[in-house]
Amino acid sequence: MLKNILPILVLMVLASCETNTVRSEYKATNDGYWNKDNIVSFKFTEQDTISKHNIFINIRNDETYSYSNLFLIAELNFPTGETIKDTLEYEMSKPDGEWLGTGHGSLKENKLWYKENVVFPAKGVYTLEISHAMRKNGSVEGIMDLKGITDVGFQIEKSN
Repeated sequence: MLKNILPILVLMVLASCETNTVRSEYKATNDGYWNKDNIVSFKFTEQDTISKHNIFINIRNDETYSYSNLFLIAELNFPTGETIKDTLEYEMSKPDGEWLGTGHGSLKENKLWYKENVVFPAKGVYTLEISHAMRKNGSVEGIMDLKGITDVGFQIEKSN
């Protein structure tokens, strides 16, 4: 009986490893501080101009992050010269203070929706630029060094 179960388990493990991820990349902040003038930039070449894709912004934070949300500015530049710029807000914790995201210990990873069902219209180099837009309540000036964000990344997946 064990001989019959083993091939089934192997197939299940291999099937669970299948992913729709086309590209994933991270860049570390400066010792867990993200300066408001530090625009994190990613360049990628998307060759599939027919299929739909989902784009995510990935953020890793530790327990020193002091806020329940995160404001970002994301700019997607196309090889055709077109630019899409968005101001985004994401929840980072539940109302009781429990962190959202995955991970064990003090580091959490958040996979945040950015664009859904995107068809990349042209071959060439695309650029995604991400910066934070956090401010303290009542303050006009942005937070210069946002503490607790350890890594900023992005991920492109094939849309189902």
